[in-house]
Amino acid sequence: MAKARGLRPIVSAVFFSIGVTALAQAQQNAMSFFITSVGLGKGGDLGGLDGADRHCQSLAQAAGAGGKTWHAYLSTQGGGGANAKDRIGNGPWFNAKGIQIASNVADLHSNNKINKETALDERGMVVKGRIDTPNQHDMLTGTQQDGTAVQGPGDATCSNWTSSADGQGSAVVGHHDLIGNTNGPNFWNYSHKTPGCSQTNLQRVGGAGLFYCFAAN
Repeated sequence: MAKARGLRPIVSAVFFSIGVTALAQAQQNAMSFFITSVGLGKGGDLGGLDGADRHCQSLAQAAGAGGKTWHAYLSTQGGGGANAKDRIGNGPWFNAKGIQIASNVADLHSNNKINKETALDERGMVVKGRIDTPNQHDMLTGTQQDGTAVQGPGDATCSNWTSSADGQGSAVVGHHDLIGNTNGPNFWNYSHKTPGCSQTNLQRVGGAGLFYCFAAN
């Protein structure tokens, strides 16, 4: 009997561990939105939209959510350009902790629920913001607040996510923590332009080449 009683805490601990693991797996399977935990390391050169989408898919796969079709929240410019909001499906979208960040496209762009606490990476980790070291709150989007591509002749997408040129071109970024730009907006998808497209130029203004990923199905 004493031996049996001694086994109870061990058995309980095993079942608790299994339960926690199952809950974590369920949350990952339900995940349909995340920030990339790492960039591609080439500044604004993401390999175009296809390369950015592959990065989203790869990170999601590693996190146990590869059964969905993942797209990067990025716009492109010029003929045949794409609006980020048209690439991400219809929602709803949930982060790695199971928290809903938007019910549909209109909700995503009107009732902001993306902030430092909810905009987690694919592992459920908080992404460094303006008050952290290093600051990595700049999210590549090339997008206006309403989710459409930036208009006009100026480069806002690092040559449609194919350039890492030092001091040439730029990218519009948003602030996932909604702070930092004292001269303008601090929206999750739209805040300011970078001074260039190299990794160094992204880093010196608070970025790491990170971006948002959404499950489009």
